Amino acid sequence: MNPLSYTQISMYQACPLQYKLQYVDGLKPKDKWYFSFGSTLHLCAEYFFKVRVPPPPSLNELLDFYESNWLSEGYESVEEEAKYRAYGREILAKFWQIHSADFRMPLAVEQIFYIDIEGVKLRGYIDRVDKLNSGGLSIVDYKTNQGLFTREDLEENLQLTLYQLAVEQIWQLPVGRLTLYHLRSNTPCSCQPRNELQLEAARRLVLEVAESIAQERFPAIENQYCPCDFPEHCPYYRQQYIAAKPELAQQGILPGLAATEAVEDYVSLQAQIKELKSQLEEVKQIIIDFCQTEGLNRVFGREHAVTYKLVEKAGFNEDEVRALLESSGLWNRVLSFDSAKLEQLITNDEVAQDIREKLKALKRVIATSPRLWPRRLVEEE
Repeated sequence: MNPLSYTQISMYQACPLQYKLQYVDGLKPKDKWYFSFGSTLHLCAEYFFKVRVPPPPSLNELLDFYESNWLSEGYESVEEEAKYRAYGREILAKFWQIHSADFRMPLAVEQIFYIDIEGVKLRGYIDRVDKLNSGGLSIVDYKTNQGLFTREDLEENLQLTLYQLAVEQIWQLPVGRLTLYHLRSNTPCSCQPRNELQLEAARRLVLEVAESIAQERFPAIENQYCPCDFPEHCPYYRQQYIAAKPELAQQGILPGLAATEAVEDYVSLQAQIKELKSQLEEVKQIIIDFCQTEGLNRVFGREHAVTYKLVEKAGFNEDEVRALLESSGLWNRVLSFDSAKLEQLITNDEVAQDIREKLKALKRVIATSPRLWPRRLVEEE
């Protein structure tokens, strides 16, 4: 497997299918202005600190570098680009004023790393590493997010955690501070380093993601950023793009009812479910059949969309559970086959860890049923 990066891990967590489309299938995402803007400011911060000896570049030199390395991809208009170009100059002028006054040479700038986590390679670039007076190290990661970072943002930031793993492995020194530097306001938002339990959790996460990728598990998962740059490949959005293909212009026609009409009928019939239950079930089945035939998770109508999922019900096989618990002297804790009591055993610290793990492993999918969730389409900006 190729080395993983924080960006890849984060994308896989958000949507494994998007990861596959971009990093396995090689589809190219669209240019976005905020990526260009952030990359330009990152380059300038690197230029400012990456000097062989003090002093750092002058303000004029920094702004000249900014103009020479401006990235213009993704802006929707000349006016928008000009606005952010001027905004970037303001940010850098303040950045220079703050950091030139008490300039200190960092230990590393744009530090590339490759580390090994139980056979999985992790790679990345760390914006800046400073040496603290205490002898420990400080990790600084520049961000161009709109708002300042909260304590929760800092404590849950996986990127900082992975960078701490890398820095402590490279320099064999403890990390004493983690910082997300908010470039728009030139504000460092800092927190204490991760403890060993947090670092171990991050290692396990890397291994879990690597294993899922190796086993080619790439389901589509909806998140706050949907749709992504590849909606025509996503089972939640693909149906909107099928009709655009000439050879599939009639794709929506089903026996007696078009899929788009089924969506509208389903939503309407829900309100009359007591009187029209049998009719509703018929329309529901049309949508399910269509989704299963076409491999879709969502069908769109004119004003509504219906999401389809196969819901699993997990449970235990009584014979397997009884065989395990009787041999461990725990069947009397359950007495009868009660799933709620079994769940309590799994979370009970008084029960031996190996028994709890074995009991958890006995949980199976015992039934599946198709479900539909309707929603009204909202016009996107």
